[in-house]
Amino acid sequence: MSPTSTPDGDHVTDPQETFDFVIIGAGPAGEAALELAREGGHSVAIVDSDLFGGSCAFWACMPSKSLLHAAAVHDAGGDFPWQKASDFRDWMISREEVDYPSDAAHEARYRSVGAEPIRGTARLDGPGVVRVTLTDGGERVLQARDIVIAVGSHSRIPEVVGLDHIDYWTNREGSGARELPQSLLIMGGGPTGTELAQVYARYGVPVTLIDSNPRILARDHARNSELVQQALERDGATVRTGVRAVQVEPNGGEDGAHRVILSDGSFADGHEVMVSIGRAIPFEGLGLESIGLIAEGRMPRPDAQLRIAPHVYVVGDPAGPELHTHLAHYQGEMAVRIARGEDVTPDYRAIPRALYTDPEAASVGLLLEQALEAGYDAFEATADLSTTAKGYTAQAEGHITIVVDRATRTLVGAFIGGPGASELIHEAVLAVKLRVPLGQLADTIHAFPTAARVMGSLFVQVHRELEGFARPDQAER
Repeated sequence: MSPTSTPDGDHVTDPQETFDFVIIGAGPAGEAALELAREGGHSVAIVDSDLFGGSCAFWACMPSKSLLHAAAVHDAGGDFPWQKASDFRDWMISREEVDYPSDAAHEARYRSVGAEPIRGTARLDGPGVVRVTLTDGGERVLQARDIVIAVGSHSRIPEVVGLDHIDYWTNREGSGARELPQSLLIMGGGPTGTELAQVYARYGVPVTLIDSNPRILARDHARNSELVQQALERDGATVRTGVRAVQVEPNGGEDGAHRVILSDGSFADGHEVMVSIGRAIPFEGLGLESIGLIAEGRMPRPDAQLRIAPHVYVVGDPAGPELHTHLAHYQGEMAVRIARGEDVTPDYRAIPRALYTDPEAASVGLLLEQALEAGYDAFEATADLSTTAKGYTAQAEGHITIVVDRATRTLVGAFIGGPGASELIHEAVLAVKLRVPLGQLADTIHAFPTAARVMGSLFVQVHRELEGFARPDQAER
């Protein structure tokens, strides 16, 4: 229902605004919850103070992947100069000839399926009540049977002296820039930092990437970290690990660049400085105290069925255990299924992770050390992609690494670096999720000559080794 209005147009509270679901946050998690709830005939209101569609559609996944594609074509000598890449990205995020993207298509889709999109800032005001301060003035009070909190995350900004004295970039400026920077310094060697480092390096921008960890992509397999760093350096980027920014001297570098003093006493310069050290959850102002919760400096973690209170669910980035668009979508649907009484629980054993640099990197499940800590009788096996038929014919480098539990003869992790890794990983995702016996994986036919064939041959090698009738160093050639 729409709110009533006074003669002068001011909104006033309509006490009859009652919905089955009120969703706070219109990113991938909120959208997924909305779609499934409406498919089930439930009434839905979805509230967001910014863009319907969230960061992924406008400032993260979609623009960065379009720029990576353009940079790859440009790097290969194709016709994709920066202006064309910028225009392509703007088309991708509905920002053609305007400064801020248009989310009209998302809003129209919500309305087309019968949901109520509301622009404003939402906060809980007791059990089953959401109070919305409308963007265009006024207030609406919504009553809900179930509330889904899907507020996403934003860039975490470190406490670095002088950083607040410059107009630093986050992923928004990094993925949305229309002009190439004269030089770029990126703090943080995670997925966002590495992907955008490659984009700008391939367009000729001097890029310096710094990371406080011993290696970039510190949570990934070391082979993936090494492969991606070599690619970035080959594209012209400078990668420095084991150092962090301690101070920024605005315009203190050569040619007016910002100078960033590092923890080892050295420095690095960048005309633009992008912060990409992680994400923070915007839990402040949600009114959690009104339902008896104390945030204590962080968003309360939901239980195994995504609840933080009766009929209140948390999904997407605030829920964890990892931050991915596909996980947010999964949890958004899962919350609706649980709320309507289905006997289901989220399963996080097989969350795919993908990095879209060139070459790509992807993974699922546990690293060897994680598997051992978890009590598995685990070991690791690797195939060097460059020495296989796929590597020879495609001039490709990379690896396929699997982590196997001896006791159950099943896959508990897989890590891939090389062409098509983001697609290939899904065979391993299914194997981890379903606990497919290694013998069945070894008995599966894989097309030749593909990276999938390399992984299939690795399954064969390890299966035969475990059964005691093959040399352990035999991989597909």
